[in-house]
Amino acid sequence: MKIGIIGTGIVGKTIASKLVELNNDVMMGTRNVSDKLASKAPDTHGNPPFSEWLKINSKVKLGSFAEAATFGEIAINATNGSNSVTALILAGTKNLSGKILIDIANPLDFSNGMPPSLLPGLHNTNSLGEEIQKTFPATMVVKTLNTMWSGLMINPKMVGKGDHVNFICGNDEAAKTKVKDILNQFGWPAKNIIDLGDITGARATESMLPIWLRVMGVTKSGVFNFNLVH
Repeated sequence: MKIGIIGTGIVGKTIASKLVELNNDVMMGTRNVSDKLASKAPDTHGNPPFSEWLKINSKVKLGSFAEAATFGEIAINATNGSNSVTALILAGTKNLSGKILIDIANPLDFSNGMPPSLLPGLHNTNSLGEEIQKTFPATMVVKTLNTMWSGLMINPKMVGKGDHVNFICGNDEAAKTKVKDILNQFGWPAKNIIDLGDITGARATESMLPIWLRVMGVTKSGVFNFNLVH
């Protein structure tokens, strides 16, 4: 399958590597291709520059936001949540029309330092997932994987033998079924994928980030997740 990933950060790179491993054809999208390839600066986590990662992951293609959106039969939003809508507009409404868009981003506001809060207007009665769906009504937005560290997204067995939960929500049932198939390939069993219904469920999952970030701050590690005990 052809998959376009909007964003070139740690989440996008992690997802891209796994999708290629699963024999998908992947293109990542960035705002300016030449600038991205020329940059020698490490990322915000101190990892080597993107150009070095791309040499190691040579099966991954790199294009503009619009090129990645056009390329993908399915698109993935792995941008910084505060810039997601802008980046997706650059990707192009027509290029995303009729396609599934898996939204992994969170609307985090770092303006007052750590830990971040949720962006004004994108919590309680709204969410980033909903804002994307409203902006792109012809696109099938599915929110998932946004409540955990990127390593667990593609390898849930890293903790608790994989027995912890991942949430999913979206307005289109067929789109969610397709995304669940991808999640199964990542190692998520059906019993641990909790469907919260339509895209308004993103209000709940995005609101988990404040507690997730506090736990990470205390444990000094992102290698944990939440579970449901009945």
